[in-house]
Amino acid sequence: MPHAPQLRIPATYMRGGTSKGVFFRLDDLPDAARGPGPVRDALLLRVIGSPDPYAKHTDGMGGATSSTSKCVIISRSSRPDHDVDYLYGQISIDTAFVDWSGNCGNLSTAVGPFAIANGFIDKARLPENGTFPVRVWQANIGKTIVCHVPIANGEVLETGDFELDGVTFPSAEIVLEFLDPADEGEGEGGGSMFPTGNLVDDLEVPGVGTLKATMINAGIPTVFVRAADIGYTGAELQDAINGDAKALAMFETIRAHGAVRMGLIADVADAAKRQHTPKVAFVAPAADYTASSGKRILAGEIDFLARALSMGKLHHAMMGTAAVAIGTAAAIPGTLVSEAAGGGARTAVRFGHPSGTLRVGAEAAQVDGQWTVRKAVMSRSARVLMDGAVRVPADFARPE
Repeated sequence: MPHAPQLRIPATYMRGGTSKGVFFRLDDLPDAARGPGPVRDALLLRVIGSPDPYAKHTDGMGGATSSTSKCVIISRSSRPDHDVDYLYGQISIDTAFVDWSGNCGNLSTAVGPFAIANGFIDKARLPENGTFPVRVWQANIGKTIVCHVPIANGEVLETGDFELDGVTFPSAEIVLEFLDPADEGEGEGGGSMFPTGNLVDDLEVPGVGTLKATMINAGIPTVFVRAADIGYTGAELQDAINGDAKALAMFETIRAHGAVRMGLIADVADAAKRQHTPKVAFVAPAADYTASSGKRILAGEIDFLARALSMGKLHHAMMGTAAVAIGTAAAIPGTLVSEAAGGGARTAVRFGHPSGTLRVGAEAAQVDGQWTVRKAVMSRSARVLMDGAVRVPADFARPE
């Protein structure tokens, strides 16, 4: 029988922060995949190599982890005072599912360099040397990100001596500003950064118990619990959790019940259709530990410990969006994150994660009795790993 040829689609494979993803210009996608729907999802699933029952992504561009199974679509911005629109898809590894419910803070770092390198920014606007603020509209969550990209000789500078824990080699530093990162939740708080209206809640989790939890919509919806309350120290690395089926089931149950309390889903059964959000994180006071690289992290070097799960597994470092949630919650006295950091108001914290440490700043204030955050700031790096075209069988959207 005749077989369809492969499509050749221009694409760039980029690292952003501690993640990797396949970047597309919207206009380069097949016509039927330029808008939301099953054709677009089918294309991105085939690009990554999902669903893969072997969990290897051997026949695709994915890396079989939540950090490396991602796609990004960039277009000229439809918004005033913005340069590009950025749409992010988190690709499930073992199911035919693309989650569009949130952002990837790490890949946000790569959006600015991609926009400049791909002609979305008029070269006349770029300095010969210095930095250029690419204003990005994050279309998944409707927020603005300013990506301060270093420029040398009129081009994106990718090499440098900025070291980011979780990334092997140094690169040029890129500063990210997440403006007004609090989401307008639909929970009991009616649009509050804290959708339940509380800084700390009692979250009833069947089979686990009643946990103290801080549930926040900033950067990405996140459920924070104390490490000690779920039997951990906060210094765990991936192997301590990701090989423990019982632990992963516990975290998913916490996530599902937290999602209901936050108003993100109506029933815990809906959690499977919203895998990317909310995140679950656990925090603890600062303590000495050894990072996954073998580097010794001392308690005196950090304010507290934080670990977070992404797509059902403990993240190898820290998601950029979760770092925004961490920084915001740490800036607000009374949250579990602030408690772990020792209490009090803060404008910046450095926390320990499985790969090392990360510093994040946040400007939070109370306005008319409601907590707000003007922006969160952190430094990351990005680099083009490969550009050219991906190949996808033309029958990628064949019916089931």
